[in-house]
Amino acid sequence: MPNADRLNQVRRHDPHRGARHYGFRRPLRNLLSGALLLGFLVATFGCAVGGDGPGARLAYELNTIEVVRSAGASVVSVRASAAGEQGGGASDGRRVAGGSGFVVDDLGRIITNFHVVAMVIGEAAEDRVALAPGASLSVSYLGSPEVEHPVRVVGANPDVDLALLDLLEPGQAPSVAAIPLADSDRVLVGQKAIAIGNPFGLHSSVTAGIVSAVERHQPGLVGIDIPYIQTDAAINPGNSGGPLLNSAGRVVGINNTILAPAGAFAGIGLAVPSNLLREAMHELRAGGLSGLAAAAAQLPDRPRLGLQISLRVADYPRALREHLGLPAQGVVVTGVSKDGPADRAGIRGPEGAVLIDDQPYPVGMDVIVAIDGQPVARAIDIQRVILEREAGDVVTVTLWRDGRETEVEVVLEVVPIED
Repeated sequence: MPNADRLNQVRRHDPHRGARHYGFRRPLRNLLSGALLLGFLVATFGCAVGGDGPGARLAYELNTIEVVRSAGASVVSVRASAAGEQGGGASDGRRVAGGSGFVVDDLGRIITNFHVVAMVIGEAAEDRVALAPGASLSVSYLGSPEVEHPVRVVGANPDVDLALLDLLEPGQAPSVAAIPLADSDRVLVGQKAIAIGNPFGLHSSVTAGIVSAVERHQPGLVGIDIPYIQTDAAINPGNSGGPLLNSAGRVVGINNTILAPAGAFAGIGLAVPSNLLREAMHELRAGGLSGLAAAAAQLPDRPRLGLQISLRVADYPRALREHLGLPAQGVVVTGVSKDGPADRAGIRGPEGAVLIDDQPYPVGMDVIVAIDGQPVARAIDIQRVILEREAGDVVTVTLWRDGRETEVEVVLEVVPIED
């Protein structure tokens, strides 16, 4: 259609408007409709077109910023230093380790991982933990990362890899608020997760992601299963002990470890659930070492079975488990102390071993599947029972032997630990 004819057609359909508006009514209506829709999207998703003010950021970004502003100052860098020349060290040859922590109560005390401070721990009594001779432990805060404040270990629980620190000179440290704990039992897969810590010594680094899984059972520092929270928020060496936060700025977990062949972030980080910290806090505040592993360390003065366990059934390759006819779970007896309680009860050690991928697997031995009726999957399951017994007590050990279960009674006694 010629342009003049188009114009005439517009005039006929819009006789009340001046010529300068001809041909623009419908595009203008579409433009206005699009503007209204864009305004709705802006109001809904918390963003704006152009500019660099707060309104130009997504609601997701604004939430992250607010959480970091609220909790960031309460996250500290932890520095442990001990005499010696082995391991990562400073220029003077001392061993140095670093990690993270966060303020957990109104007294300014700090939670971190036990493994962050383990190398500087010396003697431990029931109510106190002393630093090793020549060792030092300090923390630094976001506002003044170059200033180190000395701290002491109040209490520690290796079972859940947690330690509570207290400032030696609280008046010299910044006054920061405690980060509240969330209920980790209510954490859902897919929810937001924010990690704050000091990876590779980079003070107060922030990463964000989601909760990838909950109750991801993995052996912790001392071999006891921990129902970790799994996250894809980047966690690297130095993040240990720092908080994993939800979108409300509450701690859902304490960043602990990563699953990565190269030892650096590969998308799988694990955090100790906050409810385990909540449960451990009473004993941590009371001081000293607590938990099953700490009690087991006193076994030289406690009754024992007199055997060695270094493998689980689950550690065997599946094909070998099936070939040997091993049970679904249990722990493998890898050694028996001569003339000890287990030896006198007839518990058998290995007859030999097979080599698979340069790894020896004992064969012909007994497998402990229960003790006093309690199922056994790891060595700690046996220790839990033994620690409640005294010398002279009798325990019933259920063994898997030659393809079937059998029970033996063992009289406990104090047995020297073999080197």
